[in-house]
Amino acid sequence: MTEAGLREEICRLGRSLFERGLTPGSSGNISARVDDGGWLVTPTNASLGSLDPVRLSRLDADGRLVSGDAPTKEVPLHTALYQTRGSARAVVHLHSTHSVALSMLPEINPRATLPPMTAYYLMKCGATALVPYYRPGDPDVADAIKGLAGKYSSVLLANHGPVVSGDTLEAAVFAIEELEETAKLYLLLRGLNPRFLTPAQVADLTKTFGLVLPEHGHDHT
Repeated sequence: MTEAGLREEICRLGRSLFERGLTPGSSGNISARVDDGGWLVTPTNASLGSLDPVRLSRLDADGRLVSGDAPTKEVPLHTALYQTRGSARAVVHLHSTHSVALSMLPEINPRATLPPMTAYYLMKCGATALVPYYRPGDPDVADAIKGLAGKYSSVLLANHGPVVSGDTLEAAVFAIEELEETAKLYLLLRGLNPRFLTPAQVADLTKTFGLVLPEHGHDHT
């Protein structure tokens, strides 16, 4: 995809996420790599519902602003995912309600915030890690992400929101939507003793679709 096409795609998908209530106000941010090693990212204080392709922040491979508006304060978060997830070509961070709620529950496993509830959750997200609370824009969140050693493409930031990387922008968006829907299911079923996928069913999905899950990623105890 050309850079011009990628700019349009960021704006189109950002507007879709915003209009469906997945990230309110000026919250959330999106980035995508371009062919020269730099990347495009949504500007600071910008609503994903009204992005301008021309005003997107253009960063070089070292994260320096080349053109466009000042970038989101969450650049360290995006940078850490690109550095640790070699296949990542895009990163999406939202403040989606159910994922934020999930990140605040005391019982969740930091290595697997959700049990294996559905096939599509495993296929799109794998397992989701929990990172402790950092204030928005805190550069120390990069060290927390790097501490996951690239094993997770989907992460919950405690009391803040989800962040997901993908090998395409569309894949990252689809995955973060699946994470939000699965968090919603978990909250709806919490305390009702639902049936989760069995280890054999997880193993079948892993074999059939070539999934790479972190070790013990779904030991939800």
